[in-house]
Amino acid sequence: MKRDLDNLVLQMYSQGVSYADAVREFKKRYILEVLSRHRGNQCKAAEELNMHRNTLSRTLAELGLDSVQIRQGMRRPVRSVRPDRPGLQIVSSGR
Repeated sequence: MKRDLDNLVLQMYSQGVSYADAVREFKKRYILEVLSRHRGNQCKAAEELNMHRNTLSRTLAELGLDSVQIRQGMRRPVRSVRPDRPGLQIVSSGR
């Protein structure tokens, strides 16, 4: 992994990526990865990142990431129609 990081840093430097941009991109991707592991739950992600939830929220805002969109993007899609299950019958109670 260290070799991969060294190569990435060398590529970024040779392409003229500024230090600030490199740090910003690293933060963005790292935080998004942790958030995805916790399905957008900022409290759990902040705990894993060893930071306060308010600090995480502020960092997301600084990086231009919308926490609402992040959470919505990680939710399961709503099932508008339940799939048919063979073998089940609707039985009337006769009342």
